[in-house]
Amino acid sequence: MKLLMHTCCAPCSIYCIDTLRAEGIEPVLYWYNPNIHPYMEYKARRDCLKEYANSINIQAIFEEEYGLDAFCKEAVKDLNNRCTNYCYPVRLKKTFEYAKENGYDTVTTTLLYSIYQKHDFIKELMEKYSKEYGIDFLYRDFREGFWEGHQKAHDIGLYMQKYCGCIFSEEIRYYCHNQAKLDVAMDLKTIKEEKPQVKRIENKEDYIDLLLDADPSKASIMKYLQDSDVYGLKLNDEIISLAVILHIDNKTLELKNLVTKKEYRNKGYAKRLLKHLCGNYKQKYDKMLVGTTENNIPFYVKQGFDKYEKTIKNYFIDNYNEEIRDGNLICTDMIYYSKDLKKK
Repeated sequence: MKLLMHTCCAPCSIYCIDTLRAEGIEPVLYWYNPNIHPYMEYKARRDCLKEYANSINIQAIFEEEYGLDAFCKEAVKDLNNRCTNYCYPVRLKKTFEYAKENGYDTVTTTLLYSIYQKHDFIKELMEKYSKEYGIDFLYRDFREGFWEGHQKAHDIGLYMQKYCGCIFSEEIRYYCHNQAKLDVAMDLKTIKEEKPQVKRIENKEDYIDLLLDADPSKASIMKYLQDSDVYGLKLNDEIISLAVILHIDNKTLELKNLVTKKEYRNKGYAKRLLKHLCGNYKQKYDKMLVGTTENNIPFYVKQGFDKYEKTIKNYFIDNYNEEIRDGNLICTDMIYYSKDLKKK
């Protein structure tokens, strides 16, 4: 048996490798995971697998593809079913293709190990590809050793990821972890606050300091500020959130800047401001664009910016003199989405 095992990460591979070796089967690991984002997460998981493979003297093949563009185009078609519609098929089909081209007679995957994956769907998909490519599928329900493998990974100090892989699973993990705490804070705050109101801002340059929190280049801001509409969300006589809207043509707008004061973030104020503006602009305009970083894609998609438009490679490198960070992400590309303002 010449077995190629699609491998999603080092921790998930431990029990699979140990079990197969105990059966006298030596798998070759195959790394192909273009659904893992952002890049530093992709790199951390890949490098961890490289180090672990070397430490246990097992062959590993690394198919390098950080597939954010393709993922963004496909995932937004049906966010709730992105795993079955894209993430599983794109990786497993590629594994069978590689196996066919390189003389492997059997394929399996570490995705059968995780108790959090759609096990039955993965099994059926592997069986389908097995028939399509004429290559055997080695099925094992590795889930029985999930906690054993998890403990071993922890004990030997492997990088333990906190979410499945894609930017949307990371966003869900963060949201679920913090939502209860945020709900309590919002309830207490709402009792004391007045209802926020949207106000058009005329003295735009007075708010440069706040706008710099979202776009750290004053020169960049000044290029679009004077030709844009600026609106603020006012709460208790204080502007707490700002949106800058540039008119592209008589049917298209671009959201150039959306920012909230630090002490008011993660409470839905930017979402509220954006929703109000989209409601008003739809009377005259058809579409609103936004250019964003990887980390912020989930936020904008949830606000209706669900059509992928384009990616400008190395935008933040070419247009800023210093390294731009968004959390742990070093920003490189600008990714554009659009919202159909007429869509109900």
